[in-house]
Amino acid sequence: MPAQTTDIFVAGGGVNGVSIARDAVGRGLTVSLAEMGDLGGATSSASTKLFHGGLRYLEFFEFGLVRHALEEREVLLRAMPHISWPMRFVLPYRADMRFDTETPTSRLLSFVMPWMKGRRPGWVIRLGLFLYDNLGKRELLPGTSTIALRSAPEGVPLKSSFEKAFEYSDCWVEDARLVSLAARDAAERGAQIMPRTKVVRARRVDDLWEVVVEETQTGTQKTHFARVFVNAAGPWVGHMIREEIGLPSRESVRLVRGSHIVTRKLFDHEKCYFFQGTDGRIIFAIPYERDFTLIGTTDVEHTGSPSKVFATQEEQDYLCAFASEYFEKPVTAKDVVWAFSGVRPLYDDGAKSATAATRDYVLSYDDKGAPILNVFGGKITTHRKLAEEAVDRIAGAFSKSGPTWTAGVALPGGDFAVDGFDALVAALLSDHPYLANDQAHRLVRAYGTDAAKMLHGCNGIDDLGTGFGAGLHAIEVAWLMAHEFARTAEDIVWRRSKLGLRMTTDEITALDAWMADKIAQGADMKAAE
Repeated sequence: MPAQTTDIFVAGGGVNGVSIARDAVGRGLTVSLAEMGDLGGATSSASTKLFHGGLRYLEFFEFGLVRHALEEREVLLRAMPHISWPMRFVLPYRADMRFDTETPTSRLLSFVMPWMKGRRPGWVIRLGLFLYDNLGKRELLPGTSTIALRSAPEGVPLKSSFEKAFEYSDCWVEDARLVSLAARDAAERGAQIMPRTKVVRARRVDDLWEVVVEETQTGTQKTHFARVFVNAAGPWVGHMIREEIGLPSRESVRLVRGSHIVTRKLFDHEKCYFFQGTDGRIIFAIPYERDFTLIGTTDVEHTGSPSKVFATQEEQDYLCAFASEYFEKPVTAKDVVWAFSGVRPLYDDGAKSATAATRDYVLSYDDKGAPILNVFGGKITTHRKLAEEAVDRIAGAFSKSGPTWTAGVALPGGDFAVDGFDALVAALLSDHPYLANDQAHRLVRAYGTDAAKMLHGCNGIDDLGTGFGAGLHAIEVAWLMAHEFARTAEDIVWRRSKLGLRMTTDEITALDAWMADKIAQGADMKAAE
């Protein structure tokens, strides 16, 4: 047996891949993971950034998926209260709204009550919200209530024709930070995490996998051996099976593009809107980064390469028009300050439309030779359960695999109570009074209890080092390079944070040059304290 043999080799550094690596190494297995780009650089940083059960999935009778997602919300909230927090969602309702697209629920209603064709009666929405409140375990999040919009601040930005709304709970999550923190935790537990490293070939050799990888920046190739291969390549999972691995398979993914726009702040409260479209779709309008509003998402079949994905002008116009059906002041292209898009790799279940395709995951295990697990689909809300089930599935290949453990363990910086955020900010400001309030708030939101560790020994603003703009200083950049695998300015300003919304092109260029210089000098990227 080759000397450098690990138990598991994971291909893919999105939320599913890093979570599988974290779960497995925490059970005592040896793990290597390769990601061809930055961690979370594709789908996992382009979500709507919500831990949610999927209220609209109830219309497709996906009760199991919704129940599992609802149960996970509070598990995840407790594990990462710095990057995830409760949100209230406002669903405006008008009795005369009609919808063109049919769902299993609407077909049933039309059959029983033909005069309701094209409508969602208020009692149906309330029933769905009742199920939403009660399908999963709910201890931290409040249940559904009703709002009279004309006398409430939530009604101020909306058209006056909306007089009533339902309000329910879900959670926000910083999706890309979730990925980098899970990868960091896996690495600190002993996993080998290799960003910017592409799997170019994987073959069964006797009872092992021989995996050839290539460092994308240098072209250097290395060979790894593993007992089990996990294909968590997201949108590239099918390509990996066919090309890099070369195995026959009837299973495939359906690539669905989800695009979002970010506008200047459209309303002054901290609640999110849930809007229903006449085409049967829904979108969210969410308070974002204090000064902005995030609107999304679309559901469009994607036929091109997963690496060439962007929010088309047609999709941006669609989101503006959709939101304008609800907001009193129309949302136009001039309001858009940024747009992003990701490809969701849904399991191809033969559904007629992208909207109807299942959001549940499928784990395909083949142990005819050295075992391989292919991961299809999945939602960010169920990433932990997916990882737990994946490691359970392959645990039989090992005699030393330990028990499940991730449900009660915080991500780095998340070791504080869900309601303890404000106290952490106050403590950071007390220890570092030179920080602006907004800066302290952002640091605790990003790093939780690690914010104090990052600033240990700093007594003034000069101790933070070079300032790059928007409150970003060298001490934070160095932390991200050392602990969270950041290598470029893009990694930091668009994934580890969203400071790109506030920084100029010149500031981002200067940051990129500073980081490149540190890397050229051989800065320690693994264990800087």
